[in-house]
Amino acid sequence: MYVIGCSGQAQPSRPHRRSSNSVCGICGVAFTSRNTEAEARVRTMTAALRHRGPDEEGFLLSEPRAPGLALGMRRLSIIDLAGGHQPIWNETKDVAVVFNGELYGYRELRERLILCGHRFTTQSDTEVLVHAWEEWGEDALNELRGMFAFALLDLRERYATAPLLFLARDPLGIKPLYYTQTPYGFAFASEVRALLAAGAAPKNLSRDALTSYLLFGSVSEPVTLVEGVFSLPPGHRMLLHVPERRRVPRARQWWDLAVSPAARDTRKPRDLVSAAKKLRPMLEDAVKAHLIADVPVGLFLSSGLDSGAIAALAAKAQAGIQTFTLTFPRTDFDEAKAAGVIAKHCGTKHTEVPLDGRAIVERIDEAISALDQPTMDAVNTYFVSWAARKVGLKVALSGLGGDELFAGYPTFADTPRLSRFIRTSWFVPAVARRLTEPLVAALAGKRGSPDAGSKAAAAWVSPDVLPHPYFFARALFPPGRLEKLIKPRFRPSTVGPDGVTLEPTWLGWLQRAADEARKMEPIGGISWLETRNYMASTLLRDADSVSMAQSLEVRVPLLDTPLAEFVCALPDAARRRPGVHKALLVEAIRDLLPQEILAQRKRTFTLPWEVWLRGSLKKRLETSFANPAPRLAPALRPGGMQGVWNDFLAGKTTWSRPWSLYVLNEWCRRHLAA
Repeated sequence: MYVIGCSGQAQPSRPHRRSSNSVCGICGVAFTSRNTEAEARVRTMTAALRHRGPDEEGFLLSEPRAPGLALGMRRLSIIDLAGGHQPIWNETKDVAVVFNGELYGYRELRERLILCGHRFTTQSDTEVLVHAWEEWGEDALNELRGMFAFALLDLRERYATAPLLFLARDPLGIKPLYYTQTPYGFAFASEVRALLAAGAAPKNLSRDALTSYLLFGSVSEPVTLVEGVFSLPPGHRMLLHVPERRRVPRARQWWDLAVSPAARDTRKPRDLVSAAKKLRPMLEDAVKAHLIADVPVGLFLSSGLDSGAIAALAAKAQAGIQTFTLTFPRTDFDEAKAAGVIAKHCGTKHTEVPLDGRAIVERIDEAISALDQPTMDAVNTYFVSWAARKVGLKVALSGLGGDELFAGYPTFADTPRLSRFIRTSWFVPAVARRLTEPLVAALAGKRGSPDAGSKAAAAWVSPDVLPHPYFFARALFPPGRLEKLIKPRFRPSTVGPDGVTLEPTWLGWLQRAADEARKMEPIGGISWLETRNYMASTLLRDADSVSMAQSLEVRVPLLDTPLAEFVCALPDAARRRPGVHKALLVEAIRDLLPQEILAQRKRTFTLPWEVWLRGSLKKRLETSFANPAPRLAPALRPGGMQGVWNDFLAGKTTWSRPWSLYVLNEWCRRHLAA
């Protein structure tokens, strides 16, 4: 992390607990109208966020120095249970903050600020934010280590005529923050649904986001499925002078991997063994920091290497670690045996939570209702979070991020093959590519799934329609397939009816990620694309949404900022070993896990959707497709969803396509109802 100096007299620090604050939900408005309307809107949004923080609520209302501005929060108490009430002010009552997340290593930062002359009245990490802002302004972001999204109000004399509202989000996007510009001002919240509940945005479907969803099975940063509502992208911040609340604020990047301390380090390891040796203490430090809490902390334990590594490191750092595994007795996809081996080896307090198909099917509607935005993957995570709460946990560690950092996905092999394939296509005339499209699809389909054939055909015919071969590898419905689903007038456009470029779009986000990836070596580039696309727009969003729906905090130690920066900055030679899956991680924790766990290939946790969609869920999907949601129906070609369903029943496509359409349709029906 960057070190910024300060001036001022040192003050003795008071003893303090091993505490930070809590994860929660935040919201706020900066309106041109009366305070009473701002207060009403914020109270409505805060009520809509209650599941994120059932323990406490807090407000900043009717502040005479910032008329029309109101802030709200909900708190899930994890640490410093009796303190950390929000909003938190500085000692002179002119800087306030509402904060969602956890800051790790904040105690050291607190001590530095005390030496700079700042006075603290609580033991919470949230209070560190207001004093760090006083001391360093926007540069304070470079000092923060953790998962966070916050809104800070500055009423000091320099902003006397224009109070400043500052919003920021953590580097990798672990915690969400959404915003919208309305006719009456600016509004933000931790969830899209809170903005909808308060009437801050009309319940209209974004055609830009619809295309993104169908391409990837989730909506890419920085758009949302609701027209006019945007996500503040990972590693971005936003400034708004309250009197200028009619002017749309711009999101600006504050974190950049290319200029991170790890990227600029000229002494970074160049080989696997050296890199693993340096990685090990970083893993230990990250896990230890993520264990701090005043409530029980557990661990999602699958049969995989990522959660196994965290279990081993956690057990080494702290006695009595709780682990739990969602089990499916007498099925091929049950992970109980391997997870049990890891738990026994590490000496954790292990619990198996059995779940059968009937129980899952009965709770499908509940799982979809928990989604802040639709996604094809989230139901799996929902039931893991449900299991954590069932065993009494408020905090759970996850191995999320391991596949992205340590090259665990098939995309790390598929993308280079697609790159070579696309380079070949450029030597073939466009007419010939179109004529040979069916042959390419058939050949690729024989070597993989039917969906692999359509992806290869799309890359063959239109290799430049997506900004990087990786995006073809990750595609759900390839670009050519979208034409059979979406009506022409609902296809994405980056220009609005007034001729002004819409701000922002998901394709621009992907293009920037692709441009950065091309500057890196192959593994590093794909790793970067995974963190900016699938991880940010699907996995992290899902983990936050469905865990918070059950008042559970999920922590991701493998995405600790210094650790992630270090791994992402490594050359490929320091991240791979022929024939060894996740070679860097294996080398770093070789002495902590049994060889049978270290040597296994990746096994993706997924439910038997293929079977269920042909059995217990079949009637449910058929009913849904026969009745498209009112907001979705005008965007789709007649019979488009039914055609995908028929292809699935005929074995021409996999379960993920009809399932993603079902989730989309039901989400629109629930949340975009007129």
